[in-house]
Amino acid sequence: MTRILSISLLLLMCTTGFLNAQTRNDIMPHILNMQERAEVIDRWTEDKLDNLVPELMRREGIDLWVLVAREYNEDPVLLTMLPATWQSSRRTTILLFFDPGNGEPVERIAVARYNIGFFETQWFPDEQPDQWTRFAEVVEERDPDKIALNYSDNFALADGISHTDYTHLRNSLSPDMQDRIVSAENLAVGWLETRTEEEQLVYRQINRIAHHIVAEGLSERVITPGITTTEDVQWWYRDQIRDLNLTAWFHPSVSVQREEAPEEDGDFSSGNSENVILPGDLIHVDFGIQYLRLSTDTQRNAYVLRQGEADAPEGLRDALATGNRLQDILTGQFQTGRAGNEILSRALEQAGSEDINATIYTHPIGYHGHAAGPTIGLWDQQGGVPGKGDYPLYPNTAHSIELNAEVYIPEWDKSILMKLEEDALFDGDTTYYIDGRAEELYLIPRQH
Repeated sequence: MTRILSISLLLLMCTTGFLNAQTRNDIMPHILNMQERAEVIDRWTEDKLDNLVPELMRREGIDLWVLVAREYNEDPVLLTMLPATWQSSRRTTILLFFDPGNGEPVERIAVARYNIGFFETQWFPDEQPDQWTRFAEVVEERDPDKIALNYSDNFALADGISHTDYTHLRNSLSPDMQDRIVSAENLAVGWLETRTEEEQLVYRQINRIAHHIVAEGLSERVITPGITTTEDVQWWYRDQIRDLNLTAWFHPSVSVQREEAPEEDGDFSSGNSENVILPGDLIHVDFGIQYLRLSTDTQRNAYVLRQGEADAPEGLRDALATGNRLQDILTGQFQTGRAGNEILSRALEQAGSEDINATIYTHPIGYHGHAAGPTIGLWDQQGGVPGKGDYPLYPNTAHSIELNAEVYIPEWDKSILMKLEEDALFDGDTTYYIDGRAEELYLIPRQH
């Protein structure tokens, strides 16, 4: 299939039926082959380098942005700027963006032994053998007001320059230029978190793939009550991801809550013990894939029917409805410029006023699963997250709406945690779920 045809088919699928609300997960969406994926990724990357980087540099008042990495010790931001066929940087890789101002295009420059994908090198060892000396010459020629480097106290993903590279870079510059070095934190986060129109369009397809896999794993195709264990399902998910030529960004998690089991202590950091899945269990799955360089993160629940049951107990269905209400409360607080900590405090206050015992731990998602951007709570930090929680919400960003509601189940005479996670996009005015959300429990066996 040619490049134009494959891309047109992909966009056609995303602009026709896939824009209509769907609840079924029994149809596996089309997955591109590796060559087609590379073509899409490279087109997206070049578009963002051409258009997003200048926009962000001007937003942050930065006229020179420098990224440095050595092979196998890559800056996370730099890795997202490489062509799809590049697995790592080459030797010492130095990339520069320079905005000359006056509406002129932003320059993309490499000071490296090779051309680096979308960056043409300006280092020629026959003329200047020392790479760092040549870097300093390039900087001096442009005389920037600010030299932004990827170091950050708050975001690991924006803290990509190593101590050694920082030392070499700083020592190569004159004292006057050294004084112009600033953090590129907001610039790096802006690059990582901003989703273009085309990425947003195709993100639904990516989430649909993840939802299909989740649904199949939470069915009698995979689970035989009384035999299948939670660990069996975890590994089925991992194998299924590989069989589809996708990757996981974390090992899938599968756990159960049941009537006779002790109540959870709320410590999500502990591992799940292996359990044989039984009728009457509420199964919880935490699952994420990466495809076309974008990540998903989904938590959904299934109920294993007892003999004679046609639906989950009413208490469990009401618990899911309470979790959905908590999602609405949280996303209702999304507002451009509002910090993650403020969103968290407002949502928790409203949840409390509605007698919902809530825990919120929502995070950005995109190139990475736990991505850069405003952190809206951690499960063990409900009073706010210094630094990452102070970052503001920007339009055209994706977020995993991750939370739980503690709900009393009359049929079980105990409380459970209804744990949910769905990926959503914020367009500046509205927050919407990229591929819908779970408003019903999956049933094993399926009833419809």
